[in-house]
Amino acid sequence: MVRGRDPGPGGGSGSGGGSGGGSGSGGGLLVVGDVATDVVARYRSPLARGTDTTADIRLLPGGAGANAACWAARWGCADVRLLARVGTDARAWHEASLRDAGVRARLVVDDEVATATVISLVDASAERTFLTDSGASVLLSAEDWSPSLLDGVGRLHLSGYLYFSGVGREAAAAALASARERGIAVSVDPASVAFVEELGVERFLAATEGAETLLPNADEARLLTGLADAGKAAAALSRPGRVAVVTLGEAGAVVAEAGEVTARVPPVATRPVDSTGAGDAFTGGYLAARLAGADPPEAAEEGCRAGAEAVALAGGRPARAGREED
Repeated sequence: MVRGRDPGPGGGSGSGGGSGGGSGSGGGLLVVGDVATDVVARYRSPLARGTDTTADIRLLPGGAGANAACWAARWGCADVRLLARVGTDARAWHEASLRDAGVRARLVVDDEVATATVISLVDASAERTFLTDSGASVLLSAEDWSPSLLDGVGRLHLSGYLYFSGVGREAAAAALASARERGIAVSVDPASVAFVEELGVERFLAATEGAETLLPNADEARLLTGLADAGKAAAALSRPGRVAVVTLGEAGAVVAEAGEVTARVPPVATRPVDSTGAGDAFTGGYLAARLAGADPPEAAEEGCRAGAEAVALAGGRPARAGREED
């Protein structure tokens, strides 16, 4: 089984621990999604309305798609690629950060719209609340897509944030169609309860039809199915040919295949610092393991390990030189 590597200076690529690393026989991973500049504010006392609240504030690279790509590289996938759209304001910084993490990024530059910015408010329990300016991230278009981006790719992952703009949905649809033509498995992370509600559940489910794997958290799974029980929701989202893996935070994850729950994966103990990017880490660990030959329950175990590592860090990316556990 693929395991996370000890982070060296700059993260980077290399082999995972366990029985082997790299992308295995399944080819590389292409993530199509978002890059964002994260302003992470961790505060320990209740927010004081109308005045000051002391906080630890850091400017960090983020974005659900970019985070998942970095965690996949951290978890042993030697060929991780990312397609995303950014503004001119932070292109060089994001390119360097992704390169240091072992991700081959193709960043489309928008000359008119700035890079996405997310303010992540993290309370004393490590729970995060986002204020999101999607910026250029949701403007990735079908014109930015080329089927040749799938050359050598074994799995395609689509960040849910793509689906929250018209042009983004067109880009996701083009990528999904190209992958299906080549027989490449596609996964989708719904990304945001609030944005799925705004788009509409039926529209989101129709737009993601054809994806082999859905990776929602418990709240997203409940919204998508109308079922309160996360296990039942996972089963409802799966069907023959589709896997649903629902993350449960401190309770681990549940895996469903072909309409049946096939595994309940226990959590991995950790010291919570910041839950920003924990789901992205789960996705990266899960996909790296699948590419290395793991079945969905085994891959979900790796996802839980990656998520636990992420929760012990500030921000949504793996540790690197100059960014250790807080």
